[in-house]
Amino acid sequence: MADTTAPLPAAPKRRRPMADLKKQPGFDQVAWGCIFILYAPIIVLVAFSFNDNRSVVLWTEFSFRWYVEAFGNEGIRKATIVSLEVAAVATVFSTIFATMAALATTRTQPFKGQTLAYAIINQPLMIPEIVTAVSTLAFFSLIKQLTGVNGIGYLMLAHTVFCIPFAYMPIRARLEDMNLTMEQAAADLYAPPLQVFRRVTLPLLMPGIVAGAMLAFVVSLDDVIITLLVAGPGETTLPIYILGQIRRGITPEINAVSTLLLGLSIAFVTLFFLLGRRRK
Repeated sequence: MADTTAPLPAAPKRRRPMADLKKQPGFDQVAWGCIFILYAPIIVLVAFSFNDNRSVVLWTEFSFRWYVEAFGNEGIRKATIVSLEVAAVATVFSTIFATMAALATTRTQPFKGQTLAYAIINQPLMIPEIVTAVSTLAFFSLIKQLTGVNGIGYLMLAHTVFCIPFAYMPIRARLEDMNLTMEQAAADLYAPPLQVFRRVTLPLLMPGIVAGAMLAFVVSLDDVIITLLVAGPGETTLPIYILGQIRRGITPEINAVSTLLLGLSIAFVTLFFLLGRRRK
């Protein structure tokens, strides 16, 4: 005879439905207010860069006058060349070092001190930039005093080190998402490790490398604090030039240059987003 005294299984607990944040009172107003505060200044900047009037608050008529003057300004041209040189060198070397670091921290067995390695690689992201700038200035000043060597190489080195974690993040994310099946198959077919990396790993990793390189380029191109303290005579980058001109008063020419920088940044961020979607 069946035992009718056995306890019945407990009924599963019903989960409380998660509250929809978008339905909370005032959510729409707060969201639109944040969007307005973030983007209204940018819209004003872009709009007045096409203003024919020299005033940055009084609109007269649409014109490309300030873009023409910006392209003809020798100081802006020199600062742009310096910025592109520094950003290009920093992008190449920071991406190479970031790729090596990502491979060393994802394509190996977990090792003692791995968390410390992550912290060291991401150090520029955790320490305030002004602290990094001051310490870099002191370190480079000591080297210059001991060696007597000067030049723009110090600025390129500072940008390279600062950009490494920005390039490291998308490269490491790409490696962690990659399936090891193809690499293991190549190894099973007796391909040496270098050939596996060149023929299999590197092509699959390329979207992450390109995304990391673009992010490093934008960060280097827009940097102000480290550049302001480390740059020597004749090493004025475009952001430092703009900062110096603003101290004398904002002009539509500066608006035009800032709009071009904004457009370049948007283009790189868009490419970064598209590569991220392709990776997924």
